[in-house]
Amino acid sequence: MNILIVDGNEKVSSEKYTELGMLTQYEVYQEVLEKISAYELNISIIHPTWGDDFLPPGTNLEDFDGIAWTGSVLNIYDLRPDVRRQIDLAKILLQKKNKIFGSCWGLQVLATAAGGHVRKNPKGLEAVIAKKITLNKQGINHPMYNDKPYTFDSFCWHYDIVEKLPANSIVLSSNDNSDYQSFTFSRNNSEVWGVQYHPEFNSKWISGLISQRKSILLEEDFFSKLLEEEGRRDEAVRLMNDGVNYFYHRGISGLDEFYEYAIKLNLMSGDTTKTRELQRKIVSLKEWRSSQSILLEN
Repeated sequence: MNILIVDGNEKVSSEKYTELGMLTQYEVYQEVLEKISAYELNISIIHPTWGDDFLPPGTNLEDFDGIAWTGSVLNIYDLRPDVRRQIDLAKILLQKKNKIFGSCWGLQVLATAAGGHVRKNPKGLEAVIAKKITLNKQGINHPMYNDKPYTFDSFCWHYDIVEKLPANSIVLSSNDNSDYQSFTFSRNNSEVWGVQYHPEFNSKWISGLISQRKSILLEEDFFSKLLEEEGRRDEAVRLMNDGVNYFYHRGISGLDEFYEYAIKLNLMSGDTTKTRELQRKIVSLKEWRSSQSILLEN
């Protein structure tokens, strides 16, 4: 089975993931597809943002049994050349006989190419976990959600949302942040399934993303907002601890504010055992940093 992964990211963004010891977003998709597929997959990956000549010579866009479009840090409404390149590619794919799945940015590109409209969400950043995504009647009966609970949470990270749907779209799910957490539509001979969240992410990868974008979360006071919401204190503590553990095991420096904030969260949750464990890790990591500095000075 031939599968095409369209990487929505700039090259520099992918390199940042690699520097942190993480998989890139296209590698995450490849890993997940190979894990869940009952078929032997022949996966091709293209990078439209990396330059105009992103299609290997001889590539026929009708040769693929399925297409997956990744997330990205880009914004559709910026209409930069690398954004336009992806929209143009989506328009071409929609003219052919394809089955296409897009998550987050992938959904937004495909919706835009089909006549929809994307804007910055006035409700702000939806990050780490999209809460209480709820299926409607169409979603309950859609094959994408076979054996899925009617209400569920999923990993996410996005500022933007689809404001106007492509014509003939069928909405499948929503939550308090977005009326269109997932929808499907057809164009010509192509069928599109799209989700605003990231079902391909796992807890290890989202912890790495927390680490990469720690300044954004701290500026948004994200974890404090979670603490203020009823029933989400434990979630805030767990998410911050995941980020701390991710850093600790890799010995990455420059994260003191994260550690201190995690301790604060644990103290607020009343879990003194976890707090002591975090403090021990912080001391160990600071000692490790100190030893590295001494080695460098010598």
